[in-house]
Amino acid sequence: MSWMPLVKVYFHTTPNSFKVALMIEELGLTPEIVPIDTRKGEQHVADFLSVNPNAKLPAIDDGGQAVFDSGAILLYLAQKHGKFLPADGPEVGEMLSWFFFVSSGIGPYSGQAVHFTRVHTDSAYATNRYTKEIARHYRVLDDRLGQSDWLGGPNYGIADIALWGWVRAAGFVMDGQGGLSNYPNVQAWFDKVNTRPAAAKAGDWAKKFAFKTEMDEAAQRAMFPQNF
Repeated sequence: MSWMPLVKVYFHTTPNSFKVALMIEELGLTPEIVPIDTRKGEQHVADFLSVNPNAKLPAIDDGGQAVFDSGAILLYLAQKHGKFLPADGPEVGEMLSWFFFVSSGIGPYSGQAVHFTRVHTDSAYATNRYTKEIARHYRVLDDRLGQSDWLGGPNYGIADIALWGWVRAAGFVMDGQGGLSNYPNVQAWFDKVNTRPAAAKAGDWAKKFAFKTEMDEAAQRAMFPQNF
């Protein structure tokens, strides 16, 4: 199967978008970065919906091949370029297990924790549930990273790339719980990833664009239209 060069990356300064930024920098690619301002509702424009009908960031257009969902993008690029994912053997299962732990656990619970502690704070039950669950997930991570050099096994890979996007936001997600101060192994791992040149380059993507920061009613309608 032939592959076309990567053309466009649709980006916002969200944890999931930064996963893809890190992957692209690790691979040494030079795509066109297309900013999508979600608080202005640009994710609902027809041109973007043709790439991701779910109206979420990030997404890519790889020579006419649309790929959306950050996890799918990382897997797609890892397989395409033959990097950051073991080719075979038991290490594949280990890497994928932790990769999907991030995708199905750390990501969604972090997002809900932020939503119910900063956006809609009127449910004590929801706030308690998601703050406690994200703390539990980080304890699992801390235990793992106390035993393994990298999240997905002995080598740096897509599990680490996926996690980095969310750990960048841990201080914000767990602001009332001390951020990473309770998870020294996660902190040490994060510091190690940040020594990689690709991490610095990916972090600089945030400086390229000015996105709307106000969470006013228009922004809430754009981001959570189902609530209105």
